[in-house]
Amino acid sequence: MARIVRIHEYGDASVLKLEAVDVPAPGADEVQIEVKAFGLNRAEVMFRNHAYLQEAQFPSRLGYEAAGVVVAVGASVSEFKAGDAVSVIPPLDIARWGTYGELANVPAHLAVKHPHTLSFEQAAASWMQYVTAWGALVEQARLHRDDFVLVTAASSSVGLAAFQIARMVGATPIAVTRTRAKKQALLDAGAAHVIVSDEEDMVARVMALTEGKGARVVFDPVGGPSFEPLTQSMARGGILLEYGALSPEPTPFPLFTVLGKSLTLKGYLYSEIVSDPATLARAKTFIFDGLASGALQPIIARTFTLDEIQDAHRFLEANQQVGKIVVTV
Repeated sequence: MARIVRIHEYGDASVLKLEAVDVPAPGADEVQIEVKAFGLNRAEVMFRNHAYLQEAQFPSRLGYEAAGVVVAVGASVSEFKAGDAVSVIPPLDIARWGTYGELANVPAHLAVKHPHTLSFEQAAASWMQYVTAWGALVEQARLHRDDFVLVTAASSSVGLAAFQIARMVGATPIAVTRTRAKKQALLDAGAAHVIVSDEEDMVARVMALTEGKGARVVFDPVGGPSFEPLTQSMARGGILLEYGALSPEPTPFPLFTVLGKSLTLKGYLYSEIVSDPATLARAKTFIFDGLASGALQPIIARTFTLDEIQDAHRFLEANQQVGKIVVTV
């Protein structure tokens, strides 16, 4: 028996239950991990709230990220053995391979022997954010030296990852945040510039920072009314990657701006990277090298214990953090 977090219904953080569960042996192509830490993601809150792409089958596990020690391997697995320290690149099923708990079975091809310099907490905070940001900025936008990239929801772990990846390739990250409460923290985390959207004219500020050219790349998980000024802040021929829908308001289509600047607007999903073996291999190499060199450094906002899982979700929903929330097991 292992202590596992499950939900038996949709709802607020109180539906997260820590229960004793028999965890089956790993499948042929899986590894079983004794979890030491796992990272939280907004997708898990959305899943819990019945606002996610995937439906739950109750009782349901949940969780995308983890780091720990291999305790068993499936019959087809040769690259891992018991005792290996690994972290998990999030799979495409939030429930089947749920990581919230003391034991988790995960696909072997998504387990990574992370750099030994990382703690389990850091390793558990790495792969979702860096794979998401790398796939958008490097793989799809072809971000390069001297580019400007506009990053919204900048205090999220993916936003912070975008700063670090931009700097690795020589680009300049510009953070957008609603209030000045997180401005200094964003500068400390690697943003070259911070725009406080409640106080500043975003378009005018971007144009001033880019000497009138605009940002070639925009990385946005929000949508809503800010979508139009984001396109107005872009360079001719630029690309906007939309990877979320955090705004509850409709997202207008800025037809004349898109036409006038020959913009590319692309919906982007993390699954595009993980579902393609060749692309995933490129992501692993870039991110592993960045973690090993220290160019990529996961920023952890706060840690909670497994017994505090409900409080950890409430803290995530309060939007007070700069960086990743991690639960230790």
